[in-house]
Amino acid sequence: MTALAPARSTRRLILAGAAVLVVALGLVALMVVRPSAASPSGGSSLSAPAEDSVDAGFARDMAIHHQQAVEMSFIVRDRTDDEDVRRLAYDIINTQANQRGMMLGWLEMWGLPKSAAGPPMKWMGHTFTPTDDGSLMPGMATDAELAELTAAKGEKAEVLFLRLMTVHHRAGADMAQAAAGTARTDVIRNLADGMVRGQQSEIGLMADMLKDRGAKP
Repeated sequence: MTALAPARSTRRLILAGAAVLVVALGLVALMVVRPSAASPSGGSSLSAPAEDSVDAGFARDMAIHHQQAVEMSFIVRDRTDDEDVRRLAYDIINTQANQRGMMLGWLEMWGLPKSAAGPPMKWMGHTFTPTDDGSLMPGMATDAELAELTAAKGEKAEVLFLRLMTVHHRAGADMAQAAAGTARTDVIRNLADGMVRGQQSEIGLMADMLKDRGAKP
C-alpha cells in the first residue's frame, strides 16, 4: 500500500459523493412535480420545515455521520481481501452515500443551509460538543482511530473496522429512531425508519463477523 492510497480513496469519495448529490437533486426535482412525496404529511410543498426543525437538524447531522461511515468503508475496502468485509463496505458506501445525497437534496429543495450555525444534536433536545480528538457526534470515530484504521491491514483492519462501525451504527440508529418519531415530513420519517432497521440488521451481522474472528464488539 503506497502513501498515495488514502489520497486516492479520498478523491474517489468526493467524486462519488458529488455524483450521488447530482442524482439526488434530480430525484428532488421530481418530488417538486409531485409535492405529496416530499411535503409534510402529504401536504403542500410550500410548507417546508423550519431551519431549526427536527427534519433539517436530522438531515444535516446524519449527512455528516454518514460521510464518515463511507470514509471508513473506503479505507477498509483497500486494506483487506476478505470478501465478506469488502461486501459490507460496498453496501455501506452505496447505501449511506445515496442517503446522504437525498438529505442534502431535501435541504436544497427546502431552501435551508446544509450546515448548522449551532452545535450538533440540538434537534434531539440536547447538544453535543465536538471533542478535540475529531469526533463530531456520538458514535463517530476519532482522528486517532481513523489513523489506526488507515495503518492497519488484513484481519487487524477488519476487526477495527467492524468495532468502529458497530459503535457508529448504534449512535446512528439512535439518531434515526428519534427522527422517525418526531420529524414532520414523511420523507424524513420514512428514511429514518428505514435507517433504524438497516443499521440494526448490520449491527447483528458485524457481531457475527467479529465472533468469527475471535473478537468482541
